[in-house]
Amino acid sequence: MAAIRSKNTKPELLIRRGLHARGFRFRLHDKVLPGTPDIILRRYSALIDVRGCFFHGHDCDRFRLPRTRREFWDEKISSNRERDIKITSEQLELGWRVAIVWECALRGPKKINLETVIDSLTQWLSSDEKIFEIRGLYQCSPP
Repeated sequence: MAAIRSKNTKPELLIRRGLHARGFRFRLHDKVLPGTPDIILRRYSALIDVRGCFFHGHDCDRFRLPRTRREFWDEKISSNRERDIKITSEQLELGWRVAIVWECALRGPKKINLETVIDSLTQWLSSDEKIFEIRGLYQCSPP
């Protein structure tokens, strides 16, 4: 697991490039904020977190609990899910708006066109919605 990246993953880089090309400027991985969010847009009081489907236990076809060491993985992924909920609520309590982009929206056979994902994030940034989520299979939660 030491080889698994937590920063600068391919899905995260896709989102960053798309937002930057649209003129958005942002900070990365601020350790002062709960959960060290991937992208911080202070002007919009917004945080964007790009999550991997496996380690965060997303309910999509990219997540499958391993057959070996099942107890370990079940406990690990359950604690990751609980931590995600706690961190998101802490971020909202601090006045931040939170967007979650799942890996399945950017990779695999059920991915969404990158321009559509960036369009959705752009619309959300200009809205007043507190929380926003983008999943694979065109399952965007509209702002």
